[in-house]
Amino acid sequence: MTANVIIGAQWGDEGKGKVVDLFTEFADIVVRFQGGNNAGHTLVVEENGVTQKTVLHLIPSGILHRNKVCVIASGVVLDPGVLLGELDALAQRGHTVEPRQLLIASDASVILPYHCALDIARETSKGERKIGTTGRGIGPCYEDRVARRAVFVRDLLDEPSLREKLESNLPEKNQLLAHYGAPGFELEAVLAQMLALGVRLAPFVRETGRFIYDEVHRGRNVLFEGAQGTLLDVSLGTYPFVTSSHTTAGGVCVGAGIAPSAINGVIGITKAYCTRVGSGPFPTELNDEVGEFMRKAGHEFGSTTGRPRRCGWIDVAALRYATRINGFTGLAVTKLDVLSGLERVKFCVGYHDAQGNQLDEPPMDVARLATLTPIYEELSGWSEDISGVRVFDDLPRNARHFLRRLETILGVPIVLVSVGAKRAETIVLENIYR
Repeated sequence: MTANVIIGAQWGDEGKGKVVDLFTEFADIVVRFQGGNNAGHTLVVEENGVTQKTVLHLIPSGILHRNKVCVIASGVVLDPGVLLGELDALAQRGHTVEPRQLLIASDASVILPYHCALDIARETSKGERKIGTTGRGIGPCYEDRVARRAVFVRDLLDEPSLREKLESNLPEKNQLLAHYGAPGFELEAVLAQMLALGVRLAPFVRETGRFIYDEVHRGRNVLFEGAQGTLLDVSLGTYPFVTSSHTTAGGVCVGAGIAPSAINGVIGITKAYCTRVGSGPFPTELNDEVGEFMRKAGHEFGSTTGRPRRCGWIDVAALRYATRINGFTGLAVTKLDVLSGLERVKFCVGYHDAQGNQLDEPPMDVARLATLTPIYEELSGWSEDISGVRVFDDLPRNARHFLRRLETILGVPIVLVSVGAKRAETIVLENIYR
């Protein structure tokens, strides 16, 4: 059996969609194990000679491969309307998704309209102290899961169960919304809306935990796809500027219902530079012409929100932390092409704190993190267009040196290098499913 995890090693937006899509060619099952539609995975694929861009928020990135099974596991918080919208959009482009191709966990938590309303109301009330959430209801939905008042996907197929839960939940939610000056919700309207969505979801719903277990132990190749990035993990990230789920490798076990011993490898995805969306400390951020160069060359705008991403030099010290807590067995480096044209490129290899102490990993205390001064190692850049390169040794010498230096510092082999947005613009150094 071969089960691999692919997760972001930075603050998200590392290009997970493309990497998952590429390795899906060698996998049988693709499993999304956490997060919600606050993540956006962008796929750029050539179909019948036409370049098509697909942005997925809930459906696993392997869905464009017709002979694969995609699973939305129980650790995901599911907005039924968004999911059905994605299915409809795919169908309009000739990718009709059959129930045998997409399985939805019956015990995944459902994002209801009041979750989104609460998310927006709370964030608005914070003013300048806002966290930078997407307003998609992710946090409030996870809150309900922990507080043992979640509405599950299976409840959308059972009117008495759904009615009972809404009767219990809505009074409190409406009081909270009233506190923020926002309108509440009427039970019958929410009930009717969610039951109608449940009818369309029903063919895809099943108990996915046992399915994943059985497929792994049948010897099928399984790929676990994460959302967001390591530094946004609710427990191990830059709290409180984090998401509401476990984005690290450990999240696979509880999010998909699989034992740690079943996982063979963990691939961390990192850009050749670093980006962040939303608020929070970012030690290597560049508010200058180099940062703007990265933003424009890399088209750095959020797939979900459209917000411009903050850009900076690659933070290898933060990657060292991500490697330690995830146990990376391989690295996928994306957007190497964005650095083409820079005379010099930099690695952050550590920090000095306010007391002059040297650190080789970032503290997750955001107050302290915000005071750090990066320690940079500077390398020569390259000017060549590398988008047509398909063999590692054909890269410019300085680009190869950049990648080998990254491997040396982290002690993790690079298994893939992306040199452009398209699926074909990739150098695969190792097939993780061979």
